[in-house]
Amino acid sequence: MTKGKVIQLGLFVSLIGLISYEVSPQIGIDNFTASTISSCILILIVITWVSSYVYRVLNGKMTFMEQRKRYRKEYEKIVNDKLETKFNSLSKEEQEKLMEDLEKNP
Repeated sequence: MTKGKVIQLGLFVSLIGLISYEVSPQIGIDNFTASTISSCILILIVITWVSSYVYRVLNGKMTFMEQRKRYRKEYEKIVNDKLETKFNSLSKEEQEKLMEDLEKNP
């Protein structure tokens, strides 16, 4: 989620809370009950958000981790392509010698 989306979501939740607080006396709910309901809803939203964050941390689904996995995958692909190109440019004797050296020193 981008910073802009977080700000939009925060403003939206705040606006809904404000509207519900202003509309509640018109439908017969006193201010104390309306503020209690608004507080409970805010607490539930915060608990839900924290729970989702903890869930993403435990499962490794955080944005940074996902970016790191994508970067690592691309990096390994580039490095493997370069190594393969370099290996293929060697002569057959050099390739065999390199393979023997790799077998001796794993």
